Amino acid sequence: MDFQNRPGSKVGSGGVAGYSETNVDRRERLRKLALETIDLNKDPYFMKNHLGSYECKLCLTLHTNEGSYLAHTQGKKHQTNLARRAAREAKENNNIQPALQAQAKIQVKKNLVKIGRPGYKVTKVRDPITRQLGLLFQIQYPEIGLDVIPRHRFMSAYEQRIEPPNKAHQYLLFAAEPYETIAFKVQSKEVDKGEGKFFTHWDPDSKQFSLQFFFKNDRPGMYSEGVPPGMERAPIVNPLNPYSAPAMRGPTYVHS
Repeated sequence: MDFQNRPGSKVGSGGVAGYSETNVDRRERLRKLALETIDLNKDPYFMKNHLGSYECKLCLTLHTNEGSYLAHTQGKKHQTNLARRAAREAKENNNIQPALQAQAKIQVKKNLVKIGRPGYKVTKVRDPITRQLGLLFQIQYPEIGLDVIPRHRFMSAYEQRIEPPNKAHQYLLFAAEPYETIAFKVQSKEVDKGEGKFFTHWDPDSKQFSLQFFFKNDRPGMYSEGVPPGMERAPIVNPLNPYSAPAMRGPTYVHS
């Protein structure tokens, strides 16, 4: 090809290079620079296939030698794909971070070592006015954890998996760390939660938790609100605080 007679060229020179020659020269300079500065072993997108050729896993292009691949990495297509991948990864990280922060706020339940079952005492009681039957539970927690208050709840026979379900019974559970949870099987009758009928008390000095309740009468029509006709009901003494009304008669206790 004659480069000497091109417009703008000097006599004896190689002439003005065209676009293709300039592009080839640019690629060669970029290839040499990349060979000096880039380590292909650390490039996650560089791969040599079974045919001996080189591939760019990001752009899905095929190259005959390492120089061609390095020149490709400096091109517009590869740089654009790198920017798109970085933007997508940043978006995914922004979506993941709130979920990780929410998980970090979740308190992990501590696996405390259980020290056995607490001591207890169960007493049958009867209301002297309404003749309602009830129970008084006194649970001892001498080694209870710091700032721990015992808890309780009633559980249906169909919730437990220890015994075959029996609709005639229900269970009263008491729990306080680090003691094991204990349960008492009681009659499956409706519990009277009226005033003075159901109460709990935690004594931090003696480490004793007390709970008393009464069952509702099977035939409530015998009395009007639990009071016989022509009589006024006297308040019932709280057996856990006998000094509240010393002149009042408390429930009758029948030890089992």
